[in-house]
Amino acid sequence: MLVAPARVPATRRLAATLYGYAFLTDLVLLYPLYVLLFADTGLSVGQISSLFVLWAAAGIVLEVPSGVWADAVSRRLLLCLAPLLAAAGFALWVLLPSYPAFAVGFLLWGAGGALRSGALEALVFTELERLGAADRYARLIGRTRTAEVLGAVGSGVLAGPVFALGGYLAVGAASVVTCLLAAAVAARFPEHRQPPAAPVPSGGDDEPGWLDSLRLGLREVRADRRVRAAVLLLAAVTAIWGGLDEYTGLLAADTGMAEVGVPLLLLLVWAGMTVGGLLAPLGERLSHSGYAGLLVFAAAATAAGALLRHPAGFVLLAAAFAAFQLATVLADVRLQARITGSARATVTSLAGMATDLTIVAFYAGYGLLAGAMGNPAAFAVAVLPYLLVALWLLTGRA
Repeated sequence: MLVAPARVPATRRLAATLYGYAFLTDLVLLYPLYVLLFADTGLSVGQISSLFVLWAAAGIVLEVPSGVWADAVSRRLLLCLAPLLAAAGFALWVLLPSYPAFAVGFLLWGAGGALRSGALEALVFTELERLGAADRYARLIGRTRTAEVLGAVGSGVLAGPVFALGGYLAVGAASVVTCLLAAAVAARFPEHRQPPAAPVPSGGDDEPGWLDSLRLGLREVRADRRVRAAVLLLAAVTAIWGGLDEYTGLLAADTGMAEVGVPLLLLLVWAGMTVGGLLAPLGERLSHSGYAGLLVFAAAATAAGALLRHPAGFVLLAAAFAAFQLATVLADVRLQARITGSARATVTSLAGMATDLTIVAFYAGYGLLAGAMGNPAAFAVAVLPYLLVALWLLTGRA
């Protein structure tokens, strides 16, 4: 599809705003250090784990309501509020370091993530569709995932020097500043409201209300098998490798690499994720069988790289995470292309909630596996469900 020349600047502005927002959202210098902050404050491993549960619970509970709110009120507004909530949480952590402050901070951070999830994808796809450039969604979202990874890498590079200069207070202040900048960038997102797909009982108001948006989103998932399958596919593809990403540091340590070299192995994995996001336009050419083959390759490379128990195995792991990143972007593209109603953020948030629930279940299962078998074997077993997802794709039911 060709984009009218007059609309090219609008598409470029949307892309630039999107990349800047994604980069700043993940350029949080507290990321590499917040667990150390908790430990230095005197928290036990059990208390730290309970904070992670609160974080996940906040996202799960607020995921769908935030998507409904985005459809009913404003997606751009939620994208502005999301980093402000995170900023408030980070400020609490460094100004009042204590378990209650950490708990409130995680609740705020989880709420911010829920506000952003669904609203971002829905706004971007809707604006591209309005500009006659919906076929560019995969390219933009793929590069967005790359910008997020680069933001995380940047936080890892900058956190050490900033901490050396001013400790946790300086790192926290820098994190708050990047969140404020992200909110300012979000205010530049264009937003044109899409009329409701069906009449709504709102007393003559042209915009659907909160309950109307929820009904429209649920109705579309229930009534359209293709949308329902896309929601399930996105959750199935994203959850496992997204959970495994949290344990790559432990896997790196199990290779015998010295602690100083572990970040280099993780950098290799992040590089793979970056490449995967950039490959999205090429990935759109994959057939159902090609997409299934991509998942099989990613699962096999993950298992082989982990079981090698050697730093060289991280080359395979990087290739696997590139494939997983690409598969996730393509699953998101498939979902957005199949949504036809006005409750786009609601439907996307339903997929996000399904992903979050699956990740929580994965964490529990992985803990049992790793405790009994060790991290390398747990990595290999954890990716086996991808073979079932590939089989499902080959049946044509997805």
